[in-house]
Amino acid sequence: VLIAVGRDACTRNIGLDTIGVKINEKNGKVPVNDEEQTNVPYVYAIGDILEGKLELTPVAIQAGKLLARRLYGGSSTKCDYINVPTTVFTPLEYGCCGLPEEKAIEEYGKQNLEVYHSLFWPLEWTVPGRDNNTCYAKIICNKRDNNRVIGFHVLGPNAGEVTQGFAAAIKCGLTKELLDETIGIHPTCGEVFTTMDITKSSGQDITQRGC
Repeated sequence: VLIAVGRDACTRNIGLDTIGVKINEKNGKVPVNDEEQTNVPYVYAIGDILEGKLELTPVAIQAGKLLARRLYGGSSTKCDYINVPTTVFTPLEYGCCGLPEEKAIEEYGKQNLEVYHSLFWPLEWTVPGRDNNTCYAKIICNKRDNNRVIGFHVLGPNAGEVTQGFAAAIKCGLTKELLDETIGIHPTCGEVFTTMDITKSSGQDITQRGC
């Protein structure tokens, strides 16, 4: 059982009310625009205190660097809070990048999406004889944008390592066609993303019989 209780931001006693910076009174989080600017134009906020953003250290570091470059280096690059690779380090790891299926449907409409998925069997599981259909892989593609991958999900060993690699490709505009044209490394867990051909809408069986 995984329980995520969340955290409140300690922003109530640092004088934000004195200068008029608005916070969410329920959790202390600070609403900002897409450039980390609060309702007070000269006050910016980054990191875990942001309303609706990811509470991840690498995200805060990246947002801070990009903010400094925009303010003092003439840059216009904003932090990408969508295509952030992350992993839940449970005994069977879960990695993701981009949108969950529910959020993708909400933003793009179910009719504009194609979801490819597959169960898979890691090679190292063949010797101990573990269940060959425990691991799962899924990509969500935007049909109206050249089948661009907008969601990446994997449940299996070393999911963090797999996700980190594909995250760079997603930032570069990865499409289903490019995945299909990529030669897989056999036998690896990441290889499953280069051979996916069953869509969720088809209802076809996704169980595997070997690595």
